[in-house]
Amino acid sequence: MIKQRTKSVSDVPDTTAEKPQPIVEEAVQLAAELFPHNSKKRKLFFNSLQEIYSAARTSEILVIHSPGGWGNANWDNLQDWEKSIVTGVTATLEKLGYSYIVKQYFRSGDELWGRPSWIREGQFFVFGKSFRAEVFAAELKFLTANLPQLKIILVGASQGAAFDNKALMVLGANDRVYSIELGTFFAHMRRRRLTGRNLAIDNNGFMKDPMCQRDLWQGTKSYFRAFVRWFNYKMQGKPVKFTNCINTPGHEYQWEFPEVKGRITKFLNDSFGEKH
Repeated sequence: MIKQRTKSVSDVPDTTAEKPQPIVEEAVQLAAELFPHNSKKRKLFFNSLQEIYSAARTSEILVIHSPGGWGNANWDNLQDWEKSIVTGVTATLEKLGYSYIVKQYFRSGDELWGRPSWIREGQFFVFGKSFRAEVFAAELKFLTANLPQLKIILVGASQGAAFDNKALMVLGANDRVYSIELGTFFAHMRRRRLTGRNLAIDNNGFMKDPMCQRDLWQGTKSYFRAFVRWFNYKMQGKPVKFTNCINTPGHEYQWEFPEVKGRITKFLNDSFGEKH
């Protein structure tokens, strides 16, 4: 479980009736603008937005984690180094004296094959276009517009780091949304935009990251070995997520690494400072 200083989403009662009606109407209108021809997606978007609004409205900081890989790994299935970054960020916020809540933002479903979401992830990698990033940016804009006390920190790994960067580019100027981006894949390097609100870490301090350096040979080997591991586990009746089988030396950003912890801690201190 991710440690939280405020109630988790599941602990927050349905407070829709307590919300000012204009907030509800604004969320309904936003859902209609984003998904004009899909009532199911409108409903899912509206419910998700209202849930996170209710959960975040009593917090000072909302931490949103965008998983690496295909973007569908929940907390229990995350690689250990990704977990360490999220818990390191929240521990630092706690030391600084801020209340926070943590959410994960999933970009695709759980099935490995045959879902359009996987195709969209591939298109984002190749072409850098993502409607999901536009949706995410719209959600961030809604939250900051309606929760004036709230600041948001995005924490993304690999493809998730590139996704967060894209969402911030779409969002535009917003001094209450920050982004920590780790191990951005090489295909996104020339597209990304960094400002004072982005912290991009492309090296863990011990060795170069082949996924950032366009080392296709190392990347190909790591994914081939991952497939072998995944297949062997499946044959043994011990299925695991494919992303948990990937081991790419250099593409690992443990919180305990001095370069990683030092840069993130400094970024949070410079961006927020100690609460008085």
